[in-house]
Amino acid sequence: MPAFTFAAAAADDAAPVAEPHGYRMDDYRAAVPATLAGGTVADTAAAVRLHGEGVPFVDVLPRVPRPKNLPKDTIWRPEPRKDIPGSIWLVDTGYGELAPVMQRYFFDGLARVTRGDKAAPILFYCKRDCWMSYNAAKRAVAAGYSSVYWYPDGTEGWVESGRALEKREPEPRPDE
Repeated sequence: MPAFTFAAAAADDAAPVAEPHGYRMDDYRAAVPATLAGGTVADTAAAVRLHGEGVPFVDVLPRVPRPKNLPKDTIWRPEPRKDIPGSIWLVDTGYGELAPVMQRYFFDGLARVTRGDKAAPILFYCKRDCWMSYNAAKRAVAAGYSSVYWYPDGTEGWVESGRALEKREPEPRPDE
């Protein structure tokens, strides 16, 4: 699995970023496109409106797993995550390539929050300038979800608008 750095992406006044033909496979914290083919890019005002309408919000931020060689009696404290209230955290599902078990975890989570209705609206986010939320939204579009929203400002945009976050634990991974 590629490394994911949590350092903030640098501000970039360069030319707009084009959507890739496939999924972004590395350098996940970088300037992102302004568009999502087959989906809708949501600014903070749109995200707030959708949240108020009860649209499911899906966070795809990765989380460093407990090291496999860590002794059982060692206390493991993963980095805490604060999310947009009411969100579901489908951890590690924004990578460019997903193992089959993680694809199933992702799609099972989407089916659960949309009640199996691929026409139901759903919003994906992560952190600002994070390709993982783009990848997840694009993956949902490719799977036939027809009302996909992508919120590229993520938790940073939410907080900057004066809205609160809440502590969140990820949905249990099937491979841990």
